[in-house]
Amino acid sequence: MSDDKNNRGGQDRARVSGGETYEVDYFARKHGLSREQAEQLIREHGNSREVLDREAEKMKTSA
Repeated sequence: MSDDKNNRGGQDRARVSGGETYEVDYFARKHGLSREQAEQLIREHGNSREVLDREAEKMKTSA
């Protein structure tokens, strides 16, 4: 089922939809990660944007 782009409330902004290519690509670009790294973070940590942002920063500083 596709993401309703008209429903952009707080709940939608708080999540990264791993099934939506454009959202994964945006997340990867935002943090300077490859698409594969972004997908790995989503698989490991779920889709909470707050958690994923924190984990992406950890990934960048440990590299």
